[in-house]
Amino acid sequence: MHAFDILGDPVRRRILELLASGERSAGDLAAVVQAEFGISQPAVSQHLKVLRDNGFATVRAEGTRRLYAVDAEPLRQVDEWLDPYRRFWTQRLDALATELARGRQERQQADPTTKGTDQP
Repeated sequence: MHAFDILGDPVRRRILELLASGERSAGDLAAVVQAEFGISQPAVSQHLKVLRDNGFATVRAEGTRRLYAVDAEPLRQVDEWLDPYRRFWTQRLDALATELARGRQERQQADPTTKGTDQP
């Protein structure tokens, strides 16, 4: 299965988002995903299996619990694939940063009480 096939599913993306903050138990993941997507525990288990089988997640046993974590290697491969396209949004983000800085500077000049603060 191609990485974008894996990441194209909103449930699997949400599981990876949850795992990005650190290791989580299968039960914890299932509870969150079931509440948000209204799918069954076996369906969540199938999504975890797809992530595990395709290298996006690792699992380890701790007693009776199964703890999942992100495996970053496939995500690095996706990042490398995206690299030639990054120029399409990087320039726009740089322009946005310039405009935000300009707006801050104008507000500080207009209101001397905000001088030296980083208020939006």
